Amino acid sequence: MQLAGRTALITGAARGIGRAFAEAYLREGARVIIADIDQDRASNTAMELSPDKALSVQMDVTDRASIGTAIGIAESSGFGAIDILINNAALFTAAPIVDITEEDYARCFDVNVKGTLFTMQAVARQMISRGKGGKIINMASQAGRRGEPLVAVYCATKAAVISLTQSAGLDLIKHGINVNAISPGVVDGEHWEGVDAFFAKYENKAPGQKKREVGAAVPFGRMGTPDDLTGMAVFLASDAANYIVAQTYNVDGGQWMS
Repeated sequence: MQLAGRTALITGAARGIGRAFAEAYLREGARVIIADIDQDRASNTAMELSPDKALSVQMDVTDRASIGTAIGIAESSGFGAIDILINNAALFTAAPIVDITEEDYARCFDVNVKGTLFTMQAVARQMISRGKGGKIINMASQAGRRGEPLVAVYCATKAAVISLTQSAGLDLIKHGINVNAISPGVVDGEHWEGVDAFFAKYENKAPGQKKREVGAAVPFGRMGTPDDLTGMAVFLASDAANYIVAQTYNVDGGQWMS
């Protein structure tokens, strides 16, 4: 029960990795706010996980008014002020450099970078006004550690998340707010249908072939699962991580060493 009595806001938490984080935090005693652009799915997830300790809110991380409204609803709900934020909402896109569209670029940066920054800003302001510090965890990616031929935009957004984590971590620690990040590798889930389709299109691969290849290339021997990331998410939100500032941790089965 490392997070007993604390309130966590998790974006993009209606499914996948975000949902796994919510489940882990509930097991550790936290109250969890399931924030997602899909209100119906968020509501269903909250009811399935814990009608008493999970609350759903509709949040579009690209809209600062929506972020503020969601945080206000969470605070007035009886769950109290936010002690922990996980910036998990994200989009993936892929294309050769010569085929990247302005629309894809803008949408991916809006969600992955703008959404991370301004959700972090809004929650940090609340944490500062309360004067009790807090924990902010941003979701980066091994894609932010390097370039990839077909994934320039997504790689750039995740590199920006790592940089934002460093700058925000150094700025906010004076308020007792620890900002760190998790950098997953390839994580299995329903989103991989879309990822696999990108590579099938641009690398002329059969459906499912890219997924098999990337899984086989992981030193651990398989793709990750959302549950593989929850230990780090709990640790970084706990008191055990109080002296950790502005770091990005690889949780990727050995794919990247830094």
